[in-house]
Amino acid sequence: MNEAKKKKTETYVVVSRDGSMSALGAFFVYLISGLFLGVGFWVARNKFAVDLVSDPSLTLFLLWSIEFPVVAIVYSFLRKAPEKCSWSKAVGRSILGLISGAFMNALGAIALGAPVGMQYHYLSSHAYLPKTIHWSFLMSVFTFLPATAVFGASWTDWHRAFASMKPIGNIEYMIVIPAYGAIVGGWFGAWPMPLDWGRPWQEWPICVCYGAIGGCIVGQILSLSLMFLFRKHKNLKVA
Repeated sequence: MNEAKKKKTETYVVVSRDGSMSALGAFFVYLISGLFLGVGFWVARNKFAVDLVSDPSLTLFLLWSIEFPVVAIVYSFLRKAPEKCSWSKAVGRSILGLISGAFMNALGAIALGAPVGMQYHYLSSHAYLPKTIHWSFLMSVFTFLPATAVFGASWTDWHRAFASMKPIGNIEYMIVIPAYGAIVGGWFGAWPMPLDWGRPWQEWPICVCYGAIGGCIVGQILSLSLMFLFRKHKNLKVA
């Protein structure tokens, strides 16, 4: 009886022995990552007196540099085949995933028209390239990093989860849906950029960044909803 109770606790609280994640566990992962993203905004405003509008480069750097180690550490505990891949190895490949993901995001953004030159004003000039680089690193934290920590270099898992859009289990749902949410949110966030409203937040990549963060949050809410829905459906089916 004690063993059954213990197994049930492992299954529904955080991570079970077979590597699956409960909806409650996913919620806590999202909560931790969200709190540290908030810490990044707090540090930018209260310690450096900047925000995405006044200094996008520094703010984005603070956001991704604070968020990255938290996401890498947490998702490395959720790695596949832990008997073959140590936690430290998963963290190490997360670093590679961050860099390669930033490179891919930067290429995609530039291909879609993201500026990389200089922005000239009457009294000053601003470089676009640092903004694009730091935005790409933040997007990598939202998209590539969790998948790299969990999947590693398994092309089969990457293709099934992202290309075929057939994630299996809660861990993959909590990786794939927020990643797509960040991409779609960033795309919608870019819509106001060409409009002649003359607002400072229309500059690259401010509105895109807000859209990506909002899209990631929506994706997290959607993934949690699906986890609870599938759990309820499974319980009804068993009953």
